[in-house]
Amino acid sequence: MTRLKRLLLAILGGVVAGATIARLDVQIDTGFAAVFDHAVITRWPWIGAAFGWVIFSFYWEIAAKNAAPAMSAESRSSRAIHLLLTNVGIVLLMVPLRGLSRFLPLSSALMAGGLAVEAMGLSLAILARRHLGRNWSGEISIKVDHQLIRSGPYKKMRHPIYTGIFMMYAGTALVTGTWLALAGFAMAAFAYARKIRLEEANLNVAFGPEYAAYRRETWALVPGLF
Repeated sequence: MTRLKRLLLAILGGVVAGATIARLDVQIDTGFAAVFDHAVITRWPWIGAAFGWVIFSFYWEIAAKNAAPAMSAESRSSRAIHLLLTNVGIVLLMVPLRGLSRFLPLSSALMAGGLAVEAMGLSLAILARRHLGRNWSGEISIKVDHQLIRSGPYKKMRHPIYTGIFMMYAGTALVTGTWLALAGFAMAAFAYARKIRLEEANLNVAFGPEYAAYRRETWALVPGLF
C-alpha cells in the first residue's frame, strides 16, 4: 500500500473513530470538536460513506495482487499526478470542516440518497474489476497477454470502473454537501478525464483496429450519454 493511501486511510479512520465516539455521546477533545462539523460526521450516512471508501481501498489492494505483470506502463510522474489529484479529492469530499458553506441543506434523506449512489458505484466498480481479471492495472499499462475485455459492463462501457468511481465521488459529495466536496469531485473528474484520454491512446496503439471498432460500438462512461 502506498504512503499516500496509508495517509488517506489514517485520516478517514481517525475521523470515523471520532464520529463514532461523538455519536455515543462520549466526551472528546475540544480540538477535534473545533475542526469538524459534527452535524455531518455524526450522522450514519457519512460514517457509511467513509467506510465505503475504506472498503474500496482495501479491495483494490487485495485484487491488485492477482494482476498480470506489465510489459509497458506510464511514467511514475504521470501516475503520481493521478494519485495526488484523486486522493486529495477524496479528502476534500470526506472531511467537512466546521463553518464551511454548503451547496445542499443538511438533510438525512439527501445524505442517505448520496450514500445509496456511492454504494451502487462501489458495486459497479468491483463488478467491472472482476471482469477485467488479470488485465487490470492501477497505472496505464499493457499487460503480458493483454486481452480486450468485452464482457459484463464492458459490453456497453469502455471504462465502467471509472463510472463506478465517479458515482462514489458524486454520492459522497451529496453526503457531505459542502462546496469543498464539490471541489474534490471536480479535482477527481479532471484526473479521470486525463487518465481516460491517455489510456485510450495507449489501448489504441496496443489493439489497433480492434479497439477502434470497440470504441465505435460502446460509450466511454454512460451508455446513451457519453
